[in-house]
Amino acid sequence: MKRRALILAFSLIASLGTIAGCGNSEGGDSDTQKVVMATSADYPPYEFYETAKGEGKPVGFDIDIATYITDELGYELEVKDMDFNGIIPALQSKRVDFAMSGMTPTEERKQSVDFSSIYYDAKNTIVAATGSDYKSYQDLTGKKVGVQLGTTQQEEAKTKAEEIGDITIEPRNKVSDLIQEVKAGRIDAAIIEDTVAKGYINTNPDLAFTPIEESGELSGSAIAFPKDSELTEKFENVLQEMKENGELEKLVKKWFEDYYEEQDSAE
Repeated sequence: MKRRALILAFSLIASLGTIAGCGNSEGGDSDTQKVVMATSADYPPYEFYETAKGEGKPVGFDIDIATYITDELGYELEVKDMDFNGIIPALQSKRVDFAMSGMTPTEERKQSVDFSSIYYDAKNTIVAATGSDYKSYQDLTGKKVGVQLGTTQQEEAKTKAEEIGDITIEPRNKVSDLIQEVKAGRIDAAIIEDTVAKGYINTNPDLAFTPIEESGELSGSAIAFPKDSELTEKFENVLQEMKENGELEKLVKKWFEDYYEEQDSAE
């Protein structure tokens, strides 16, 4: 009887422990579900750290959209910073619940993850030393050209290099790495999205960027999810509401107009 009583007691303790383990692990509302967002926080104004040392929490356009959507759905948001080329593997292994990092929903990526509708469009540019005057991939013949690993810029540059035949592609993990490589003269140019390039040019007057004449079709950024995630439809519904009620346009103005005006006035 004593042995049976002890077994029942331990079973009760284990059950209570399981119940206590459910809910918010950080001591907040136990009914609040946490969702984890993957991003690569070196992509201003989409996501970046406000300090040069990368301290604090990432801020930016994508962060604000994610915050709005998760608030509307009643989720607690956790942002996990990682290299861009690690985002899709993190989604596939379900180590994160969704990703926002200025990511284009290419056909290749759609084989691995699901996407929302596009929430912002942008173009590719050539970033190089001021006065270089590179306007097309043909101008980059015989040059070393930097791209961020895992991006559509890498895919486009690789295709153009194969067509032209004399462009050396130099992949790097982060856009900030590309900027430093160009400044140091270790690469001749980098292919970077226009909105992101503008932010770096504002703080690096020795660099300039030019939209690429023969760049691919505008495809834009979307939210990425693990295949068949229950969040996809929920997030898409709120994203459509943001487009209709003007909230998305407010954030576009905040991060792609007001942000750059502030940067310009600070110089």
